[in-house]
Amino acid sequence: MIRIFLFSLSVLATGFAFAAEKPNILMISIDDQNDWIGYMGGHPNAITPNIDALAKSGTAFTNAHCQAPLCNPSRTSLMLSKRPGSTGIYGLKPWFRDVEELKDLETLPQYLMSNGYKTYMAGKIYHGGYGRHVGVKGVKEWDEVGPGASGKPFPPQKLVDTPQPHRLVDWGSFPHKDQDKGDWKVASWTVEILDEMPKDKPFLMACGFFLPHVPCYATQKWFDMHPEESTQLPIIKRDDRNDTPRFSWYLHWKLPEPRLEFLEDADEWMNLTRSYLACTSFVDSQVKRVMDALDRNGFGENTIVVLWSDHGWHIGEKEITGKNTLWDDGTRVPLIFAGPGVVAGQVCGKPAELLDIYPTLAELCGLPETKGLEGHSLVPQLKDASAPREFPAITTHNAGNHGIRSENWRYIVYADGSEELYDMVEDPNEWTNLAGEEKYADVIAEHRKFLPKNDMPPAPNSAARVLTYKDGKVNWEGEDIPDGAPIPEITR
Repeated sequence: MIRIFLFSLSVLATGFAFAAEKPNILMISIDDQNDWIGYMGGHPNAITPNIDALAKSGTAFTNAHCQAPLCNPSRTSLMLSKRPGSTGIYGLKPWFRDVEELKDLETLPQYLMSNGYKTYMAGKIYHGGYGRHVGVKGVKEWDEVGPGASGKPFPPQKLVDTPQPHRLVDWGSFPHKDQDKGDWKVASWTVEILDEMPKDKPFLMACGFFLPHVPCYATQKWFDMHPEESTQLPIIKRDDRNDTPRFSWYLHWKLPEPRLEFLEDADEWMNLTRSYLACTSFVDSQVKRVMDALDRNGFGENTIVVLWSDHGWHIGEKEITGKNTLWDDGTRVPLIFAGPGVVAGQVCGKPAELLDIYPTLAELCGLPETKGLEGHSLVPQLKDASAPREFPAITTHNAGNHGIRSENWRYIVYADGSEELYDMVEDPNEWTNLAGEEKYADVIAEHRKFLPKNDMPPAPNSAARVLTYKDGKVNWEGEDIPDGAPIPEITR
């Protein structure tokens, strides 16, 4: 009896000690990953057993959206918990540390470092090579930095002759090994660090995968999992853009990603679909390698895992490919939390935003509140997926263009005032624009209440995919678009 009592005290003491520890954080990001993930139901042929297992172990969001449908502004927003309209970061440039008014803002890893965390990063967390140094402009964010993101190895020549010969806009399979791929190397470094990680200090491990970002290259093994005869093409509606404003074309005016017309004329639609699915399945296998290392090193019970993507990707929907849109295909992303403080086995359909990650992790870790964050903690939904959520998800692509996604509706307003409204219950593919119907005026008014208060012009030295609208004139990457200019077809 005494022995049982002493054993119980020991277990109780251990439990209190464990509870007093700060949880570790494993952040897994995936580049350009849309909703073609098993648990999200975005494509019937998606094969992602490991991401789905992670979803079942925690709370998985099915209505999570990015703050910008482009890498740099999306990732900047997530790491700062500030909207693009509050920073002026809209394009692929500049790095926010190069903007005088922004250079001293405290990012998520800095915040965690100041609260006793050791921070590690590999692959793509910020855009491109931004923020990869242990100290950037005198600002330290990472204690250790691993290999950078890469789509390599590349074939000797492009596999697909796309209308614009951008070397990254390519897809398919060629002879190479999984072990030579950039994402394999990122996962390997993450695994090595976890295998050697000391147990005496909480850590943030940020592991960023490159695929399925173009070029969508996968080894034949992953293509064989998605045979052509049983793989479905994305569901589309012909002439889907007939009821969308002309301004919607300006968001992707002259981009290297080809239109649907090219995919069909060149017989590449199925190839791109299979390539994207294959790359997603490959990344899923790398998620498993990282999760296996977390568990075998005893970190599983006291590590919060958060998995996210920076934005979505079209593969024929709305007659285009790529990102840079304010529809669900361009904004909807996987978002999963698992670990301490998160109820397992939940699927949440409430709106969520990527900039919610920062305040959510702060609350889950029991850390002091940070002032000035624009995201809202998702902890209520992590405890109860049905908990009310008053905030919609808001996506901005260049000043004045906003998408408001609530639980049942998507509202879009462009810089020239043109609008779109979709009933996401009756019309989940966003095929019928209801904005012109008077009976929906109240729905639009309710969503307009959430338009961002800040709508700053582009930050100094902004470049690449930057659109401005002023005095009735549209400017795309420094070039005025004349009234009535023909929409670029971007075909052969």
